[in-house]
Amino acid sequence: AINPYLAQETIHELIADDLLDKDYYAAVDDYNSAVLHGIVKIASKMGISTIQSYQGSQIFEAIGIGQDVINKYFTGTVSRIGGITISDIEKNVDRLHTSAFDPLGLGTITELESRGSHKFRSGKEEHLYNPQSIYLLQQAARTGDYETYKKYSKLISEEMDPVNIRGLMDFNFAENPVPLEEVESVDSIVRRFKTGAMSYGSISQEAHEALAIAMNRLHGKSNSGEGGESLDRLLTKGTAEDRCSAIKQVASGRFGVTSRYLTSADEIQIKMAQGAKPGEGGHLPGKKVYPWIAKTRHSTPGVSLISPPPHHDIYSIEDLAQLIYDLKNANKNARISVKLVSECGVGTVAAGVAKAGAGVILISGYDGGTGAAPRNSIYNAGLPWELGLAEAHQTLIKNGLRNKVVIETDGKLMTGRDVVIAAILGAEEFGFATAPLITLGCAMMRVCNLDTCPFGVATQNPELRKKFPGKPEYVMNFMIFVASELREYMSKLGVRTVDELVGRIDLIKPKAGITGTAAEVDLSNIINSDYVSEKVEYNKKSKYDFKLEETLDEKILMKEFEKNLKSGEKKSVTVNVKNTDRSFGTI
Repeated sequence: AINPYLAQETIHELIADDLLDKDYYAAVDDYNSAVLHGIVKIASKMGISTIQSYQGSQIFEAIGIGQDVINKYFTGTVSRIGGITISDIEKNVDRLHTSAFDPLGLGTITELESRGSHKFRSGKEEHLYNPQSIYLLQQAARTGDYETYKKYSKLISEEMDPVNIRGLMDFNFAENPVPLEEVESVDSIVRRFKTGAMSYGSISQEAHEALAIAMNRLHGKSNSGEGGESLDRLLTKGTAEDRCSAIKQVASGRFGVTSRYLTSADEIQIKMAQGAKPGEGGHLPGKKVYPWIAKTRHSTPGVSLISPPPHHDIYSIEDLAQLIYDLKNANKNARISVKLVSECGVGTVAAGVAKAGAGVILISGYDGGTGAAPRNSIYNAGLPWELGLAEAHQTLIKNGLRNKVVIETDGKLMTGRDVVIAAILGAEEFGFATAPLITLGCAMMRVCNLDTCPFGVATQNPELRKKFPGKPEYVMNFMIFVASELREYMSKLGVRTVDELVGRIDLIKPKAGITGTAAEVDLSNIINSDYVSEKVEYNKKSKYDFKLEETLDEKILMKEFEKNLKSGEKKSVTVNVKNTDRSFGTI
C-alpha cells in the first residue's frame, strides 16, 4: 500500500537527517511530479482517461496469490493459479524490511544491494538466461554440438529452480514409447518454428537478415516485425540467398507497410499488442532512426517512432474483420495472423478473431523480450503464455471454432521441453526471439534502447555492427536442436506427430517434490482434462481448408482414397499443395 502523506513525511525526515540535500518544498514537488507522471503513464497503458473510470475497475490479475488472500483483500480479482498465503506475504515483508533497516536497531542501511531482478547479479535473483546458459547455448549453436545443447537444456529444465509455470509441470510418459525413427522428422517439425517479431531498426540489418536467411533455409518463417524491409531484400524472395522475411507484420504505426511489402509475404500478422509490454505499442528512440532506417520506415531521420497502443482504425471485432479482409485482398496467397496477448478473457477475443476470418492466432506471453521495454512493463504488465494459451484453446473448443484456426505461441520458449508443453496446452506453431538472438551473439547487456549493443545485434551504429559475430547457421542449429529434443520427448510420450501432441492435456501433470511457496500453486485451470477427448477428435480432421480441384489431380486422390477404403487399412493420402513445398496433414 502507498500512503502519499507518509511519503512526504519521509522526505522531511530524509532532509532532517541530512540524507537528502534539497529544499523540502522542491523535493515534495519533485516527488508529486514523479507520482503524477507514473499515474498518467499507467492510465494511458490501460486505455483509461479519467481517475473516476479507474476507481473499482479491477483491471489487474493476480499471479500466484492464494484464494483466501484474494477473497479478503482483493475481492473479485482473477487469480487462476492460486499461490502465496498471508503468512508468506508477512515473511517477505519482514525480509525486505530487514534488508533495508539494521535488525539490531543501530540505524538505517544507507546502501541497498542490487537484487539482480533486471541485470544479472551473482548470487542474487535467478535468471534463465545467465552467463552459464548463454555460454552453453552459444557454444552449441556455433559448434553444431547437440550434446552441448543438451547440457544447456538440462540446466534450464532440471538444475535451476522453477521460475515459470511450465517449470511446475511434469510428463506422464507412455508405458510403451514410440521408436524414435517413427517420430515426425526434424525437417517437418522445424516448419512450425518462427522467429519473433523484431523490427529492422530495433535490431541491426545483419541480425535481421541472418534470422530471415536461417528460417527460409529451414522452411520455417521469420517475422519482419513492424519496421518494414528494404526493397532489395524483398526482391531476393525465392532466390538461393532469400533474405525476405516470410511473415510481414502490420502494426498500429503502419511503418514500412506498402503494397510491395504485403505481396512479398507468406503470412501477414496484425499486431494487436505485444506480450512483453502490452498496452504500450512500439517505441524506436530517435537516435536509432538512422537515415537508412527512416527510408525503410518512410519517416524522418532522428525522430522517435512510436506505434500507439491501439490501431487508429480498430475499435471492434468488426473493424478487425475489415482489416483482415483488406489484407486478404492485398495478398490472396498469404495466411492472416492476429497477435494477441496472454490475458484473462483472451479466449473470448480469440473466438472473435476466428470468426473474423484469421487463419492463425498468436498468444504472446510476457516473459520474452523486449530488451528496450521500460522496467515496469517488463515486470508488471502481461501474463505467462501458459495461462492465455490454455484459455484460448479451451474457449475455441467450447465454441466449435478450434478446427478453424492454427494457434501459435511465443514468449521465452527456450528448449524442446518448452515446445512440448506449449503443444500439449494447444499450440501448433511456435515462436522464438531471444534465443536466436543469443545464438547470433547477444549476451543480454540490456542496452537495446541505447544503441550501444557491443555485439552489433541491437544497434544501428556502423562501427558496432562491424563486431556482429552471428551467422544464419547458428540459428539453424538451434532450431534443429529444439526439434531434435522435441522428438525425444514425443517418443517417450508415445506420439508420432506434433498434430497428435496438440491438446493432449492427459500427458502432463503437476511436478512432484516442489517445495516452498511454489508448492501452493494450483494448476487445475490449465491442466483441465475436460478438453482432452474433444481435442483428440479434432486431430483426426484436417485443419487446412482447400478445394481439391484447385490444388491437385482429383482423380489420383480419389483413386488412392478408394483403394484405402477397400483394403480397410488405416492409410493416409498426403496432399501436396501447389506452389509450395509443404505437405499438409492427411485425409
